[in-house]
Amino acid sequence: MKKFIYCAIIFFIMIVGVGCKDDGVTEYEGEQVEEKIQIGLSFDSYVIERWQRDRDVFVYTAEELGAEVNVQNANGDLAKQLSQIEYFIEKKMDVIVIIAVDSKAFVDVVKKASEAGIKVVAYDRLLISSNVDLYISFDNEKVGALMAESLKNNISEGGNIVTIFGSTRDHNVQLIEEGFHTVMKDSNINVIYSINAANWLAEEAYYAINEALLITSEIDGVFCGNDNLATEAIRALSENRMAGEVVVTGQDADLAACQRIVEGTQTMTVYKPVDKLAKAAAEYSIKLAKGENIDVSTTINDGIWGVPYVKLEPIAVNKDNIDEIIIDGGFQNREEVYLNVPE
Repeated sequence: MKKFIYCAIIFFIMIVGVGCKDDGVTEYEGEQVEEKIQIGLSFDSYVIERWQRDRDVFVYTAEELGAEVNVQNANGDLAKQLSQIEYFIEKKMDVIVIIAVDSKAFVDVVKKASEAGIKVVAYDRLLISSNVDLYISFDNEKVGALMAESLKNNISEGGNIVTIFGSTRDHNVQLIEEGFHTVMKDSNINVIYSINAANWLAEEAYYAINEALLITSEIDGVFCGNDNLATEAIRALSENRMAGEVVVTGQDADLAACQRIVEGTQTMTVYKPVDKLAKAAAEYSIKLAKGENIDVSTTINDGIWGVPYVKLEPIAVNKDNIDEIIIDGGFQNREEVYLNVPE
């Protein structure tokens, strides 16, 4: 009797189970894992100190938002960077973010990415005639203007300056030069020597100062396209016992530049809040990947198309506001900035 009852119960359970399946109830097949957004991040190089900070903030923000980031570094090699972007296309990234070696060299590869349904973001440097989905950077004309104003305000009429701009392959340099010339056009300050540092190599600034000194020993100011160039320019000035007597500008608020500002050998730097830039770029990249509206009304002409442009404001920093802007703002550590300044 017990055996009969047991078999009846088993039979009933089987019938109920079949009935549930017939009613369209799906059996549990395990937790469904959502596919993560894939972002390819391609750097020109890490020659400029700030790029590593940009990378870390971008990757952290993107991962917090549920994306995966594949970071590639071209080490200043254009062919290598183009190859890396081709690799991103083959891997079917959702978004490719590019810090370009050469702003004019990406037309074909951006077109290929777009045809594959991949969004492209030009980070900090505009990609010329490429019709990218977004350009995010700082107001680079203002960067040049801020440095020029520092020279103009600290050098007497008739003074001599050297200008050391960045690489001609970087579109930002053209904008910085425009900002510089706009401020300086009505001044009576003489540019006695001018170069563009190939690939942003700092050594170019060292050679430029020594070449300028062959023209005249009367140098009142040096426009340096970034703080890395300022490092080598000041080294050349120091060897000629002129460091601290010549107005020197830069940009990026590198630690060494901040140290020189409080020591008195560099006059100013332009601080660009790269943490804010990198965080915003990651957030916009996620929106683009999801097909969401990025709601950017400002545009910039890339030579053919009007590209959506997120423009952040740069800040001039000197010894009067370095504590407030750089140290209190958490960009650099006070102990490190004042390391070589006696208490």
